[in-house]
Amino acid sequence: MADTHTFQPASSLPARPPLAPKDEVFQETLYTAKPWTLIWWRFRKHKLAVASLIFMVILTLLAIFADFVSPYRPTTFDRANTFAPPTVVRIMHEGQLQRPFIYGTKRTRDPETARVIYEEDRTKILPIQFFVKGENYDLLGVVPTSMHLFGVDDRRQKINLLGTDSLGRDLFSRLLHGARVTLSAGLVGVIFAFVLGLALGSISGYYGGWIDGAIQRLMEFIRSIPTIPLWMGLAAALPIAWDPLFVYVLITIILSLIGWTSLARVVRGRFYSLRTEDYVLAARLSGASEYRIVTKHMLPAMTSYIIAAMTLAVPEMILGETALSFLGLGLRPPVVSWGVLLQDAQNLRSISLAPWLLAPGVAVVLVVLALNFIGDGLRDAADPYGQ
Repeated sequence: MADTHTFQPASSLPARPPLAPKDEVFQETLYTAKPWTLIWWRFRKHKLAVASLIFMVILTLLAIFADFVSPYRPTTFDRANTFAPPTVVRIMHEGQLQRPFIYGTKRTRDPETARVIYEEDRTKILPIQFFVKGENYDLLGVVPTSMHLFGVDDRRQKINLLGTDSLGRDLFSRLLHGARVTLSAGLVGVIFAFVLGLALGSISGYYGGWIDGAIQRLMEFIRSIPTIPLWMGLAAALPIAWDPLFVYVLITIILSLIGWTSLARVVRGRFYSLRTEDYVLAARLSGASEYRIVTKHMLPAMTSYIIAAMTLAVPEMILGETALSFLGLGLRPPVVSWGVLLQDAQNLRSISLAPWLLAPGVAVVLVVLALNFIGDGLRDAADPYGQ
């Protein structure tokens, strides 16, 4: 039986429809775009990562300008306002729309339990004022000023968006100031850890031999040190009279010295396999220096992993600082960090009376989730095989 299908020359086939002018411009832009531009285009498609990035940018700005945004200083206490519940900001009063305001607070005491009870005084309306004068501070540690973002005119009434602690200190103000220490400890610790991890891991994988063996034994020794006994010994050895800033720097450095080994091990394995690739051998034969081979040819091949690992390592550092400060092995008062703030949540009686003391724990969860989403988005965006 004869085959009914006949061969058609290319000239008789239907022509492919031409691209629209916008598509042609997009294709030309796509082929000529720089690698970081392509990474940003891919990153924008990850909605959770973009939302998390916006959240972290806002939180970082709030932490930097915490003195201006917070209505009170983190160390200001009020014995007559202990364990005050969060202040509710309202815009409706008796069915009428008002500018943002809060009600006054009446303080009474339960005659049976002697517990302080805070009630709203709905006859006293306190409009929220913006750019008001309050407690003096140094903006960014340089400019002396007393201007705050918001507040109320009545000095006897407090606006506590997240309530107060056992000493009457505003938890919202302390949370913003604690974000400075916690976030900076995570970022600085990751920078130190990645410098050590990339440097020692690349040297170990590129050269091999006895250098590789020595670095691997060092990593195994560091990973074998039990963490909790180490911190307990350091907490007992550190004098209480030491400057809190020095203790903060010391803890950040110790966290980075412990956290670089996992990255160095992965970098070592990748370098060990990449050093025999054709483009590395070609660069070596062309006379390129070893520094150029490592920084210009081998490290860019690990961009996807390095970016993702950096964003995922910051939450680990933050959780490490928070856990150590919570257990009393890390930062101590008067330093304000989220871990130090969570020390007030160790007492179940305090939590039953003031559940808003767990607000720093909620902040830690939100930051860790946001950084994980950002890491996932950057990992997918930097994948050279991604679309």
